[in-house]
Amino acid sequence: MALSLEDLLTQARRPRILVLGDVMLDRYVWGSVERISPEAPIPVLSVAKTEDRLGGAGNVAAMLATLDAHVALASVVGNDLEGRRILELLDAARIETDSIVRLDDRPTTVKQRLLGRTQSRHPQQMVRIDREGCSSVEQPAARALLACLRRRLDRVDLVVISDYGKGIFEDRLLAQMITLAQAAGVPVVADPAPNADYARYGGCACISPNRAETARALQRPIDTPEEGLAAAGDLLALGIDGAAVTLDRDGIAWADTRGNRRLFPVRPREVCDITGAGDMVTAALSYALASGADSAVACRLANLAASLEVQRLGVAPLPRDVLLAELQSDLTARPRVGRSSKIVTPAELRVQLHRRRAAGEQVAMTNGCFDLLHPGHVASLDFARRQADCLVVGLNSDRSVRRLKGPGRPILDQQARAAMLGALACVDYVVVFDETSVRDLVGEVLPDVLVKSAQYMDHEVIGHEIVERYGGRVVVSPTEADYSTTGLIERIQQLATRSHAVA
Repeated sequence: MALSLEDLLTQARRPRILVLGDVMLDRYVWGSVERISPEAPIPVLSVAKTEDRLGGAGNVAAMLATLDAHVALASVVGNDLEGRRILELLDAARIETDSIVRLDDRPTTVKQRLLGRTQSRHPQQMVRIDREGCSSVEQPAARALLACLRRRLDRVDLVVISDYGKGIFEDRLLAQMITLAQAAGVPVVADPAPNADYARYGGCACISPNRAETARALQRPIDTPEEGLAAAGDLLALGIDGAAVTLDRDGIAWADTRGNRRLFPVRPREVCDITGAGDMVTAALSYALASGADSAVACRLANLAASLEVQRLGVAPLPRDVLLAELQSDLTARPRVGRSSKIVTPAELRVQLHRRRAAGEQVAMTNGCFDLLHPGHVASLDFARRQADCLVVGLNSDRSVRRLKGPGRPILDQQARAAMLGALACVDYVVVFDETSVRDLVGEVLPDVLVKSAQYMDHEVIGHEIVERYGGRVVVSPTEADYSTTGLIERIQQLATRSHAVA
């Protein structure tokens, strides 16, 4: 029986994958800019924190590990502090490092980004500082990488080539690697280097270039999905068994030597940051194919993962439970009035908030039933959003509202209420909770600011003790006079009674 997408995301099996490629250290320096230097007309960055992340092939490996694959990485790093830092990050991500070659005469590739914020606005990248060596690796290192591949081929389900053009994949070495994998019956998925001759990936089971890269390789524009599909087919003439051309808003165009030609459209999303989307496509395709899924399921998973990735700030590996929750919400929980991408599951929310906090942002949270949305609700939500960089709204489910308000409520179901909240510019995320009390959700979100209506005292706000324990704030919002859902319902009933009496 063919493996479905849901089966793929719930399987107990952990596919074994070897990633070969250019590993980098992505270093982020976060701070604020409040003045111009007296020495030159340049901003002064006051550093708040520094964060190291895996980049390049390391990012692909980390994404695969988060999908719960068993991952090993073969690459080269310098015998320096940055190389040792990469090894620490790989160990923390549960990625095997015994195939990493350390070189005395080659620096570890580091991409350092300086990000500054001013007047509490979102941080902006000010400058990127690169340190790298892009010359081809010397023969001893090449032989060591080839030996790593030979040693592991009988223990892996798939090999990923993550080629960033930094010197690891000299043409002869790359051809040897692909030939060895073919002889062992192990498929190879390649993410091609920018401006590379794609003939060098001949023998691969699949390559995953994007629209612009494919256009350069074929020397023609790709403006429509149909042109993308034709381009995917043309790439097969280079000796490649399958091509997944990513077309951003138009999804993925797939073609293979078995005669399959198909466009896989993607559901439109609000794009926050495209960083990491290409790596996520490569990781998702590789995970699916290594697990025995067919090309259709692999492309659907890649579309799902990449569309969620672009909603996150920065690179954000996505665990399977987040992807499964999104898949199930698409299939069974889509509201009648149209589902906003702001409506998230608790698992999705965890990933979203992790990325925002990594960017130095603060999170505000409020909650309520929001039945019959009125100007009082809008004013309080707008106030709550102004307390931080983003606003999470906890929404009582239908069952929760009935327990709180009685059998006649809510007037609108939870999907409709969530959709209306998601349509407001001041709301960033809506998450539905089923409990009568919001305390557990507060403990999961851990907001920097917890906001509630001024009809409550600080000590009466549910969850206040959780927030205050870690130094967060509890803020009460002003209320709009003469507005309440109960009052609106009573007024409607009175008008209906009068109309009936006149009739």
